[in-house]
Order: sequence, then C-alpha cells, then structure tokens
Amino acid sequence: MPNSRFNPSVAFRPMKSVVSASFLYPFKGIWYFCADRQFYPLFGKRLIPLTITSIVVLGLLFTFTYLPQVAFLAIWNGPGAWFNAAFLVLGEGQILIALLFEALLVDEALVDVFDATLIKEGLIDLVSPSRLLHHDAPNEVKMLGKPTTSAIYSPFSFRQIAEFIIFLPLNFIPVVGTPAFLILTGARAGPLHHWRYFKLRGLTKKERKRETNSRKWNYTWFGTVALLLQLIPVLSMFFLLTSAVGSALWVVKLEEQKRLNVADTLVNNAGLPDNREIDEEARPAYTDDLI
Repeated sequence: MPNSRFNPSVAFRPMKSVVSASFLYPFKGIWYFCADRQFYPLFGKRLIPLTITSIVVLGLLFTFTYLPQVAFLAIWNGPGAWFNAAFLVLGEGQILIALLFEALLVDEALVDVFDATLIKEGLIDLVSPSRLLHHDAPNEVKMLGKPTTSAIYSPFSFRQIAEFIIFLPLNFIPVVGTPAFLILTGARAGPLHHWRYFKLRGLTKKERKRETNSRKWNYTWFGTVALLLQLIPVLSMFFLLTSAVGSALWVVKLEEQKRLNVADTLVNNAGLPDNREIDEEARPAYTDDLI
C-alpha cells in the first residue's frame, strides 16, 4: 500500500519555486534595505544629490519634450501615445542620468551595499579576499574597508546604452512595444547585476558567459523588474541601490545551492556504502540452533 503521509517539503515545492523566483529579488531588496537602518547612510551620503539631479533632468525633459513626443506618437498609437511617450521620456532621462552620474558616483555605494549584504548573510569568506574588513565594527556596513582589488558593481557599458537608445523606438508600437522594450533591455542589464559576484569568485570571461547562459531567463526577469523600478521618477537611484541588495540576496541563494551540491558530491565520491548493505552486514546470520 503506498505511503499516503503528508510530506510538506514535496507539497510546498511549487510555492518555494515561486518565492525564490528571480523577478522577486528586486522587491526583496527594497524590504531588506528599508528594514535595516545601517544601509541608510549609503543612500543619504551619495544618492540624495543624484535624486535632486533626477528631479531637474526629468523636469526639463517632461516640460520641453513630453508633449511633442505625445503628438508624434499619436499618429500611430492614438490615446496610448500619452502612456508610451511617458516611457520614452523616462528612458531618455535614465540615459542622461546614467551618463552624467551613475558610473562615476553611484557604483561605490552599490559595491558597499552588495558586499555588506553578503557579509550579513554569512558569506564573509566570499568578500574578505577582495577588501579589508574591520571585524570589530558594530555592523556590516562599517566593517567594510578599502577594496584590495578592483571593485566594480556593474561596469559602465556603452553597448548597453547604445542598445537602450536603439530599443527606445519600440515604444512607438501600440500595446506590445513598451513591454518588449523593457524585456529586451532587461535581458542585457540582468547579468550585469552579478558582475561583482563573478569578480569575487574570480571567474574568467568564458566562465561568466557559461553562468549567465545557464540562468538566461532568470537574469532577463530580474533585469526587467530592476529596470522598471529605475524608471520611476525621482526614486530611480534609490531603486538602483535596493536592486543591488536584491542581487546580493539572490547570490546568497545561489551560493547556498552551490555549496549543497558540492557537499553532496563529496559524500557520493567518498564511496559510503548503501544503508541497506549496512543493515545486512549488521544483522546476525540465521540459525535454527535454539541454544
């Protein structure tokens, strides 16, 4: 008769798969960042000036370019032109802000919040070879000393900027244009969120490519959600920071799985006998001698 006992690990496996889905990590990063006050100085010190810059850039773009683009898009999109033009302006603003400040001023903060999250989640051994750590510090952010190797969260990519500009006209297409634009640009941006992770592990270009290909769609969904959050006016720099936290939380999950796989491999390679064989050896031989 089959065993009908309830097995929670099996029953909740689909739910666990959904909860750990890559597109949720940018949202997990928001909660994680907001729930831990040690991250707040990283936002205040570096990103408040960028938030002010975002307000100025987007204010100018919406004032002088939004209505002309609505009029142009209305030829094909009709009433949907108001929505698509907004995405165009936000995309243009994102390009300008990235070119002006992101690569120069934000990346250091992204590295810090990424590394601090890894340390807080128990991956200090992954971070310590690449930067000095003050082990007597009161929290993970203050533990961070100067990097001993090149510390880049996400490399500035002219190719990514060029593709962003090339894909912007997709917003001209009614209904499907904007989602297509977000997914295509997200596919390029997603793997860049793990650039720091790959560098901490010392992966070669070939190894990085193999890893990104193995999680291609996961990176696409992560990058798409992260990009969508960064297009929110004024808060784009804040969400860039929280997406770095989400990226680190995803790394924690990947490292946990990777280390479990290594442990399983070591156990299998050790050649431990099957439990049934042990039971057979331990069981005394049958005899009909009553004494």
